[in-house]
Amino acid sequence: MNWNNWLRQIHRWLSIAFTLAVIINIIAMVQEKSSVWVGLMALPPLTLLLLTGLYLFALPYATRWRGAGRSGG
Repeated sequence: MNWNNWLRQIHRWLSIAFTLAVIINIIAMVQEKSSVWVGLMALPPLTLLLLTGLYLFALPYATRWRGAGRSGG
């Protein structure tokens, strides 16, 4: 498995982890048993989702940019 496919798989699993953290947060708020750590539980997956998402978003542009530099010489 190459680097890009590996990163896409991590991004998918992080999205599942983030969704579960948000669901747990909503359940805790409805039951009024919310504490600070429950609210902060979604931040680590969200941060990693941001980083992997930005990389995956920029990947086609970077590939096009590197390809143009090689053939444009």
